[in-house]
Amino acid sequence: MSRRSGKDEELITVTRLNGSEFVINAEMIETIEAAPDTIITLTNKSKFVVCEGVEEIVRRVVQYKRRLRATNFGEDLNDPEFTN
Repeated sequence: MSRRSGKDEELITVTRLNGSEFVINAEMIETIEAAPDTIITLTNKSKFVVCEGVEEIVRRVVQYKRRLRATNFGEDLNDPEFTN
């Protein structure tokens, strides 16, 4: 069993309103709000307005957390639970 580590595992991809994609550290997200655009606020108070809805950002963070758990506890990353 190989244990992966690194910053890449903490990142989720999101899209700016101009269509450009960037990655954000899922562990740094403090709040996600719809006002009406989706605004992600990080723990350092940086704010990002993104195209994805609140539910989609939450889904991506949950998926990240599942991958993290799988990595830490040796679970099968090919299991559909970790890829959906």
